Amino acid sequence: MDFVSIRVITGDVARLVSFYEKATGVSAAWATEDFAELKTPGATLAIASTRTVPLFAPGSSRPADNHSVIIEFLVDDVDRVYENLTGFVSDFVNEPTTMPWGNRSLLFRDPDGNLVNFFTPVTQAAMEKFAR
Repeated sequence: MDFVSIRVITGDVARLVSFYEKATGVSAAWATEDFAELKTPGATLAIASTRTVPLFAPGSSRPADNHSVIIEFLVDDVDRVYENLTGFVSDFVNEPTTMPWGNRSLLFRDPDGNLVNFFTPVTQAAMEKFAR
């Protein structure tokens, strides 16, 4: 089994896709006006409209209501990324901070309030874990 994507349901696909394209530098591939994907070497961030929810199960997902999942991206230099996002991201939860498990992390919220973590491994063990 391979973990391939996470899907975020939103009331405004274009706004959220635009945010993630600018934040990540990854261009989205649009399937329809209700569905787009930002593909990275490790996984895909899928962004879908509330209109897609009934296709799976009506009422099974609500936009802008995430209180438990953090969307994470491995970046080369989290401090540089933080500088680039300043003035664009309006809700930083923390500035780059070195975590006890060896990653330097930047936590912020996307326009729907989802938590996003950009991180860079900084200890030897963390760097080995994420060696590309």
